[in-house]
Amino acid sequence: MKHDLIIVGGGLNGPALALAAAQCGLTSVVLDALPAPTRTQDDFDGRSYALALSSQRMLDRLGLWDGLEDDAQPMLQIKVSDGRVGDARVFLGLHFDSAEIEEGPMGYMVEDRYLRRALMDAMDHSPQITPRSACRVIAQDTDHSGVTVTLEGGETVSARLLVGADGRSSGTAQRAGIRRTGWGYGQTALVCAIAHEKPHEGTAHQLFMPAGPLAILPLTGNRSSIVWSEKQDSAQAINALSEDDYLAVLRPRFGDFLGDIALAGTRFTYPLGLTLANSFIDTRLALVGDAAHGMHPIAGQGLNAGLRDVAALAHVLSHASRRGEDIASDFTLARYQQWRRWDTATLAGSTDLFNRLFSNDNPLLRAARDIGMAAINAAPGLRRGFIREAAGLNGDLPDLMR
Repeated sequence: MKHDLIIVGGGLNGPALALAAAQCGLTSVVLDALPAPTRTQDDFDGRSYALALSSQRMLDRLGLWDGLEDDAQPMLQIKVSDGRVGDARVFLGLHFDSAEIEEGPMGYMVEDRYLRRALMDAMDHSPQITPRSACRVIAQDTDHSGVTVTLEGGETVSARLLVGADGRSSGTAQRAGIRRTGWGYGQTALVCAIAHEKPHEGTAHQLFMPAGPLAILPLTGNRSSIVWSEKQDSAQAINALSEDDYLAVLRPRFGDFLGDIALAGTRFTYPLGLTLANSFIDTRLALVGDAAHGMHPIAGQGLNAGLRDVAALAHVLSHASRRGEDIASDFTLARYQQWRRWDTATLAGSTDLFNRLFSNDNPLLRAARDIGMAAINAAPGLRRGFIREAAGLNGDLPDLMR
């Protein structure tokens, strides 16, 4: 059989898995429905990712971090406010400082264009990876010996294991008959990057407002990434505004603690909801990233959860391969599911609860959540635990994240 893995999806998690598998001596073909130029363009489209320290470790182990470090902004502090920063009525509920842990920054902000290009370049230089673009899978078939997928045009590709890294509407999961559980929030995220007058000092802000949370995440220079949740109809109306009018709506929510602001890149939207695959595995098949789970961005853990899937699956495959086991057997894949499904369900449930608790202006709930945040902030041991959780250092870590 020509390949060990067929990976459907060329976004971020798919290439990361191919690189992780290559380190284990496994070969992969990565099938991406999009054309290569779409993935490799250098224009800044406003998208950025909050990488937990454990995710940064993984990128370092994959040989990518040296090329990313100069364009990565360390997150040194996280401040959580129940309302707009600078408002005298706002209670600053939580303050997490990376100086409270020994490992260093809690994480890093990296722009999509840099991370995506690093993954693409690394795949191109790996003899164990065959990247293919503009390839759409239309069918898949498994038997006791392997899996075969059929592409548009009739070509077939075979391997020992099929991995779906093809997003929340995963065709890989659908063709395997894997159902999903979830619901929408009636919220839409408005995403953009802004330039501002004053330095952010490496501080990330999470502001909780009645319509939904607003995250202000530090980028290199005097710039920040904005993930701003609003009710669905309001978000569409806001996004349709001119740049000046868009900023006029954002400024009162944002405040003036960073001085005047201006847009720095494209703005876009995406609907918010929770979705979990009822199983992360099937016969000779595994799901990673959004194909397995999608959650509210309230904690910025979407990509981190996907990269932990990748690291866990690579860990399981590597150890099975060393023992001479079938890397795609039911027993091997069950280890991956047992490792990841409970963690992702717990994380999704937590983000769902936080969104429901904070996306309202009920005075009783507001008082309760402010008291709760004050209690955490006043307890050094508890606060340190939350900092380690934000850094992705808690729990049973896969080899690539240790």
